[in-house]
Order: sequence, then structure tokens, then C-alpha cells
Amino acid sequence: MQTINVAVVEDDARLRRAVTEALESSKDCHCVGVFPNGTTAIARLPALAPDVILMDINLPDIGGVECVAQIAPQLPRTEIIMLTVFQDPETIFKALSAGAHGYLVKPVMPRKLLQAIREIRDGGVPMSPGIAREVIDFFRRPAPPPAPNTTADDAGLGAREQQVLESLVKGLTYKEIAGELEISIWTVATYVRRIYEKLHVRSRSEVIAKFK
Repeated sequence: MQTINVAVVEDDARLRRAVTEALESSKDCHCVGVFPNGTTAIARLPALAPDVILMDINLPDIGGVECVAQIAPQLPRTEIIMLTVFQDPETIFKALSAGAHGYLVKPVMPRKLLQAIREIRDGGVPMSPGIAREVIDFFRRPAPPPAPNTTADDAGLGAREQQVLESLVKGLTYKEIAGELEISIWTVATYVRRIYEKLHVRSRSEVIAKFK
């Protein structure tokens, strides 16, 4: 059985202890580092290169989202799970766009936490049910009515949005776009929705029809 090296970034001492005990009680997880704040985590995590990071979103110095934004580019093979009490869509998508791969709402039972770690190690995307619903609802929201004369220049797409648009027209999948631009799939999805809204389209086929 392959050991999963896990690091914990959490400012609540009691919760840090509970998470650490849960990790060390498991047969396949090993805690390689525990940090009470973002500053220390950012400085030390790159050298540890854990398989999974459990990241509190509400840290006392540097917020968890900013920590993820700084750490994720340095550790492209590390999976990051947010642990948070926040369930609003804006916070969720800020975290996912920064580079997080999972999002769990506290409190999390030890069994569920270990299950999430194994799931993300195996390529899954662990999310609390309420969070998954927020994500689904976000992408189900209808786009504005079509405006055929809108062009990429007229819509004011940013440089990164232009890159994603070009990849969409080429027919690349979200995963391929993420790999090509070295960003997360969630970030790609966020860019795509912004593109749809700015161009007043509802689907990839409409984008291709307009720009092919």
C-alpha cells in the first residue's frame, strides 16, 4: 500500500491535533508537516512536496486562497483540499481558481477526511454535498441572450481569456487546456463561463461557429 504524504495548514490548535491524529491512525496516510499560519506554510511546503495539502481558508496572516495561489504553481503534482466554514459561491470559486482541487466544509469527520484524501489521490474531486450543488448550479445558469455581432475584441476579453478562447476553437478539452496553460481545470471552467457571458453565447459550438 502506497503511503500518502499529507501536510496540514490550520490555525486552530484543537483541529490541527484532531486532523493529525486522524492521519497518523490511518494505514496509508502520513503527516509530513503541520503549520499554524500561511507564512510558514508558503516558506516550507515546497521543500516537503506532500502528495496532499489540507488547507484552512481562514488563516490569521495570509488567507488560505492566497496561500494556494502561491503554493500551487510550485507544487504542480500536489493536490490541495480546502477545509472551510464558507459555502458562498464567490469563496468557493476563488479557491478553485487559485488552484485547489477539493473543497470540504467543517466539521469533517475523520473517516470522511481520510476518504477525501484517498479520493483526490485517485484523481477524484472531493466536495461536500452543498459545495457540489453550488458548483453545478453555477454552470447551469443560463447565459445572456445571443448577440451575433459581438466579437472577442468588442467583448474585452483579457489575455488569458483570449488563450482559452483560441484553445476552445481548436477543439481542446478542458483538461488539455489546463495542461497547455498550466492552470487547473476549475480555472479553465471559470474562464470559459466568463467568455460565454462576454460573447453572449451558450455553448462551445456557438463559440466555434463565431470564430472558426
